[in-house]
Amino acid sequence: MDTVASLPARAERQVRLMGTTAHVVLVGDASPPVGEVVGQLEHLEAAWSRFRQDSELSRLNRGAGHPTVVSHPTALLLERSVWAWERTGGLFDPTVLPSLLAAGYDRSFDELGSVAPVPGSTEPAPGCSGIEVDPRIDLVRLPAGVMVDPGGIGKGLAADLAATAAVDRGADAALVSVGGDLRVAGRAPTEGWEIELDHHVTATARVNLVDGAVATSTTLRRRWATADGTAHHVIDPRTGRPSNADLVACSVVAAEAWWAEALATALLVGWGDPARDPSLVDLLVDQLGGAGALLTHADGRQRAVGPLADAFSPGRSQ
Repeated sequence: MDTVASLPARAERQVRLMGTTAHVVLVGDASPPVGEVVGQLEHLEAAWSRFRQDSELSRLNRGAGHPTVVSHPTALLLERSVWAWERTGGLFDPTVLPSLLAAGYDRSFDELGSVAPVPGSTEPAPGCSGIEVDPRIDLVRLPAGVMVDPGGIGKGLAADLAATAAVDRGADAALVSVGGDLRVAGRAPTEGWEIELDHHVTATARVNLVDGAVATSTTLRRRWATADGTAHHVIDPRTGRPSNADLVACSVVAAEAWWAEALATALLVGWGDPARDPSLVDLLVDQLGGAGALLTHADGRQRAVGPLADAFSPGRSQ
């Protein structure tokens, strides 16, 4: 009598958190309950939300220059944010929170959609040079007047932590996506993980992952009306205003989602702006070692760059 090998168990869930949709997929008979993975993401949201006065991030931003003890994931988030700021020449910058507030993003995006805030004054972001992080004792000090917003890098790191923890606890494979910042870990399905990338102004692109991460940053989502016109959440730290660079979307494939997100944001802000700083493009391409990026312009033109450029199946010929 022929026998058919049973497929490993698969569990998945989609939930609303971090102001977006999170999607968790676990494969394997020994996987932890999917609710535990969702619970880990919810715990990170509670620690990192700038819209919660009792969050670790809010407490840190109120520190007025004093050292603050935080949880280890929060110290890790700040350490990696500073590292990404250094590696991208400041194009990724978590200290743009005052600029986001000045642009009108002063409440959760779900609440923002029904109002037309009046933009305040803007100035360049202060940068991370004065931020001190001691991950050995989870101590962080922000200079007086400096406030941080982890934004996308927090979503990417949350996906990294949740996916790898699920595999450590017995899952054969895990996929965790938080608003499109996506990490896969463990033994991928035979066909890999087929991921769609929506850049809005062109046909859907795709990437197939067996391990690692992909993150997308775009100026075409999280947009709101102001007295000065439409604003969006991607702030150029050099001006303190929403980016007006030629790119409208960028996806990056990398080993980890937090770095993919930081690179995607930096490329979105800095690409196609040689008049301001001709060295920026060279700097960003250099940082793509072991990674790849798919760049989309407002007119739908696409270009893939970096060592992993061939990982993308663009929605339109380049």
